[in-house]
Amino acid sequence: MGMIKVSFLNFKNSLKNYLSMVLSLAFTILVLYNFQNIRYSGAFEVLGSRNRDYVAIIINVISFILGCFMFFFIWYATNVFLARRKKEIGVYIFMGLSNDKIGKMYFLETTLLGVAALFSGLMLGGLCSGLFQMTLLAISDVAVEIRFRPGIKPMILTAAIYFPVYMVFVVKGYRSIVKSSVLNMLSAAKQNEYVKMNSGILIIKTVIGIHVLGTGYYLAVAKSQTGAMKNAFAAVVLVTAGVYLLFGGLIPFVFQTLAENKRFLYRKQRVLWINSVIFRMKKNYRTYAMVCVLMLCSVTALATGVAMKGRYDNIIQFENTYMFQVLSSRDDLDTKVRGAIEKCNEITSSSRIQILSLPASAINSGKYYSNRYAILPFSRLKQLAEDTGMEFKTDQLEDDKVIQVSHLYLMSMLTDKTGITVEIGGKKYTQVEDTSNPYLGYLQESISFYAVSDREYERLCPMGTEVYTYNYQVKNKEMFAQTRDSLDEMLAGLDKDSNMGRVAIDPESNELDWVKVMYSICIFMFLVFIAASGSIMFMKIYNDGFEEKERYQVMVRMGYDRELLKKSIMAELGAAYGMIFAVMGISSVFSVGALAKMMFTNLVTVNAVSVTIVFFMLVLWYILSVKAYGRNAGVE
Repeated sequence: MGMIKVSFLNFKNSLKNYLSMVLSLAFTILVLYNFQNIRYSGAFEVLGSRNRDYVAIIINVISFILGCFMFFFIWYATNVFLARRKKEIGVYIFMGLSNDKIGKMYFLETTLLGVAALFSGLMLGGLCSGLFQMTLLAISDVAVEIRFRPGIKPMILTAAIYFPVYMVFVVKGYRSIVKSSVLNMLSAAKQNEYVKMNSGILIIKTVIGIHVLGTGYYLAVAKSQTGAMKNAFAAVVLVTAGVYLLFGGLIPFVFQTLAENKRFLYRKQRVLWINSVIFRMKKNYRTYAMVCVLMLCSVTALATGVAMKGRYDNIIQFENTYMFQVLSSRDDLDTKVRGAIEKCNEITSSSRIQILSLPASAINSGKYYSNRYAILPFSRLKQLAEDTGMEFKTDQLEDDKVIQVSHLYLMSMLTDKTGITVEIGGKKYTQVEDTSNPYLGYLQESISFYAVSDREYERLCPMGTEVYTYNYQVKNKEMFAQTRDSLDEMLAGLDKDSNMGRVAIDPESNELDWVKVMYSICIFMFLVFIAASGSIMFMKIYNDGFEEKERYQVMVRMGYDRELLKKSIMAELGAAYGMIFAVMGISSVFSVGALAKMMFTNLVTVNAVSVTIVFFMLVLWYILSVKAYGRNAGVE
């Protein structure tokens, strides 16, 4: 029988055992393909070049993340496959086959698995490409044409990303077989198993891990005026390393300490599974850490999507506080502007305030430089808030204090806004508040406003130009174009010196639609990460079941009740899933807290809901894992 035929028969016979690996790889390919298909479908052309470019950047970033994940997932999956086959390969050597021929057989068999995963992923991706787009755009609430045609270019690009990476690890496995001895192959399935870890090393890892993780948690929630981006990056690195050290140090140390307590160990048949957890921890802790980090990413991705949705809605509401705004040096335009607007529309609310436009050279706001600055008199800002029904917290403002009136950011790296010193007209002021209430609507997007006491406003007046702002909201937004044209016609009849500018907010504007796409993609990333983490965990436990088969068969022959063994399996896997969930849950408080701090929103409820969703997903994976483990171990 030829080598190709033998390899194909092995592939066909082992496909059932490695179905979880093939499906997991196929799912990753499916997601990557569908993101590429959206990118090249032209569905977002109607949103304009700016939104289209933003969406392309987002998809490129997501593709990079998926590519990195695919790299590590393929690495893990091929290592699991190789470890499972090495013992069988050792038997082939006793049958007279050389390492080189066995390596080629492994190469062909693993390549067939990779091709099966690629074909399945692309085929399923093509079938559900329309559904993927429809779901994504439905979540985004973006009105574009949905393309149900699978693209050839995205398929080629996806295959070009996946297959070379996969083949790198196939070649790596081939070289490992060629260079391995018979003894190593026969004992490969038992390497690193049933090895109690050194307590001294565990203590060192525990101390370092707690310190690293604690530092990461601190940086995640620490406020900063200049280094928030550095803190966020350092927090990600330190939390990831801390989780790795926690699973490699503290958790096995706790289990080994519990095992030394005989009263604890010999109650409720804990001896059947506690030692198994301890002895296998050296082999499994890297997988547990990887799964924990992926689940943490899933919770953070969902929180990001929800936070961006809420932030987007607030920004749209902020920008549409007033539909029309006029800036002029004249203080008598209100009647004329009202007349022009009311020719086509009904005014529902309005406000007027005098501001002082200052040159950028007159203000030093530290590192947060702006091209345009304006000063507001405190009493008039307070009166405007009362007239429009907006919140205004400060009762009085001292002469050496200022309030910054800023716009809503989608996300800000400036997380500490206390104690900021602002120099205006040669005098230093302490910023006591940063408010994003839309007192001046869209103008707050392009001008940096500071409110000072009335006395200070009078002192600063000679340094700048006083400007009057007239702000109006209308009832019939469908008449926006006609109302704008009527207003422009009136303004055109004024002398040039009296008219400084006009703002008109189109309610049909789609400049921020890329944000809507972004938060829907975050929700998909949540599903991808949770599915990936569950697949890795299931794959690992599925493989462990085969390795534990001999031990459980011995216990069955010794007279152990199968129901008792099933309970010990449930306890062992419950401990594995439980410690992953516990570390993820605690870490998510800090990661989501850091996100909430940068987006100036409360995400406690979102964090609780996302962790709850992960919990139920873990319960599902746990039930499937218990059944698969018991069947492979010969207990079912």
